[in-house]
Amino acid sequence: MANSARLISRRTAFQKTLRGWYRRQARPLPWREDPSLYKTVVSEFMLQQTQVKTVLPYFARWLAVLPDFAALAAAPGAQLLKLWEGLGYYARARNLHRLARAIAALPAPPRTPAAWRELPGVGPYTAAAITSITFGAPVAVVDGNVVRILARLTADGLTFRDGSAAAQAFTPLAQALLSAASPGDHNQAMMELGATVCLRQNPRCPECPVAAFCAARRSGSPEKYPRLAPKIIEQVAVTRLWCERTGRLLLHRTDTAARRLAGLHELPTPEQLGLVEADAVAGGLLARRSRSITKYRITESIYRGPVRPGGRRAGLVWVPVAALGAVTLSGPHRRWIREILAGSKP
Repeated sequence: MANSARLISRRTAFQKTLRGWYRRQARPLPWREDPSLYKTVVSEFMLQQTQVKTVLPYFARWLAVLPDFAALAAAPGAQLLKLWEGLGYYARARNLHRLARAIAALPAPPRTPAAWRELPGVGPYTAAAITSITFGAPVAVVDGNVVRILARLTADGLTFRDGSAAAQAFTPLAQALLSAASPGDHNQAMMELGATVCLRQNPRCPECPVAAFCAARRSGSPEKYPRLAPKIIEQVAVTRLWCERTGRLLLHRTDTAARRLAGLHELPTPEQLGLVEADAVAGGLLARRSRSITKYRITESIYRGPVRPGGRRAGLVWVPVAALGAVTLSGPHRRWIREILAGSKP
């Protein structure tokens, strides 16, 4: 508490130092060059739970095909999923589509955080980022990067249940430090600092422009902050089948109304083929791959399946191997299919 009050008392100096550093050191990202509301919105949706280096090629491809809200609103959903393929968290693409249609139906885009939170897929952080950057709304953004900076600046010793609880706790401090004269630059500077200097591991303290304000650095242990309760990882095992015949591969397409992976193709499970586990694995293991999604560690075992699965079942489709590039696959499955076709070993 004392460290927070001390920091707030020095906020003018903090703001000036941070802003000067940002103007000298900000990365030349495409959504910052010739900025627009549309670029800011698309980038904020893509950057949710995704690193900048991953987003860059997707952003360029998206803007080349869908340059504005009108083009996005008019685009078919299948085209959006194909452009988003491999970026993950596909609900973001569907929400972005819904958002564009909602904005297209309005006489003008909203300008306040409260109004933006009424739109599809827009939470407090995204609303604050969009409106502060585009319209100069005096509202602080608080994401994981900002939480980490504020926890270290104040050496806050509280342990938080998760990142959301920490963000809620640090929002008043973030708002108190916000530069009313240039909230968009201030918010971007905080996010930039967390992404490039105040790293979760091995923070680059000697390069930090606001090191003089940092209580955690003075204590010599910045990596101790923020303190979050350990995440409980759930292990999940999934069996997949590789069914191939006459140059075609059997895939399962998730229903477009599904909450997750709607409209995407993946290798089918035994249940989707109407097979029991014991029969499904009889063909032998082709590959075993693991991935993490939020709190889940998922291990997927891919077995050689029957060439002619019996019966017709919803969502199953035979796709020519030569045409796999035209269908929308989840990112991991496209990678695994490519590896198996290339003859990789388990």
